[in-house]
Amino acid sequence: MLYLAAIAHFGILSASAMAPKALHWKEHLRELPRLIRQLFWVYGMFIMLMIISFGTLTFMHVDAMIAGDAVARGLCVVIAIFWGLRLAVQLFVFDAKPFLTNRWYRLGYHTLTVTFIFLTGVYTTAALLN
Repeated sequence: MLYLAAIAHFGILSASAMAPKALHWKEHLRELPRLIRQLFWVYGMFIMLMIISFGTLTFMHVDAMIAGDAVARGLCVVIAIFWGLRLAVQLFVFDAKPFLTNRWYRLGYHTLTVTFIFLTGVYTTAALLN
């Protein structure tokens, strides 16, 4: 399951790469001051870096995560919290309905939600079982 979780991180990145075009970021962000636009993109890049790190570190340290190594368990806790909070935002903060204009966007949105549930569960289990 940890290998699938690692792969899922890179799947999320591919979905994230489509978000700017699908959500018309250029036209929506154009209205904001330049610094706010820059911050938005920088924050996005940092989040992408974290997701790449989570996937890469999982691939590289699956054995330590399975064995219950303390540092690996700590990493699992951090990743579980990250995805658990992201899931909470997906369910209780974001109102994506205006953007779910076709079946592909709806499928993508719900696939992301299921992926966030999966990642939260896998890393929580890995942190608690060992």
